[in-house]
Amino acid sequence: MKVEKQQYQMWVEQISPQTNLWLGCLKAFLIGGLICVLGQCIRNFALTIDGVSTEQAGIWTSITLIFLGAFVTGIGWYDNLGHFAGAGSIIPITGFANGIVSSAIEYKKEGFILGLGAKMFSIAGPVLVYGTLASSLVGLAYWIIGRF
Repeated sequence: MKVEKQQYQMWVEQISPQTNLWLGCLKAFLIGGLICVLGQCIRNFALTIDGVSTEQAGIWTSITLIFLGAFVTGIGWYDNLGHFAGAGSIIPITGFANGIVSSAIEYKKEGFILGLGAKMFSIAGPVLVYGTLASSLVGLAYWIIGRF
């Protein structure tokens, strides 16, 4: 039995793709950083428009990045970006848009209600649930601490 496990482990190591951890980290850092630089450029541009507040510029930055992430996913380029950049492409808000749009594209053949509507948030749903839960707990902790 032990020999079979060792043989299996050797087989897994042979067929597993070899990756360079440091190169992967560098790519993720660069692409994630470039996405954030793009967001900063959008924010700076929005702030040059008369009457736009800092809060409104942030809102427009988020909306634009979500749109761009969804658009690039829709035309099929985000998969290539994700393959190259790894986690650098999924961390920013564009990765969230990619998760929702790619699920929608995958399940659209099952119809608008049972496919697209029901399964669109299959990837992003846990992020929303646990993000909301975590932010609620942190807010509650700040509220409790502030009372003392």
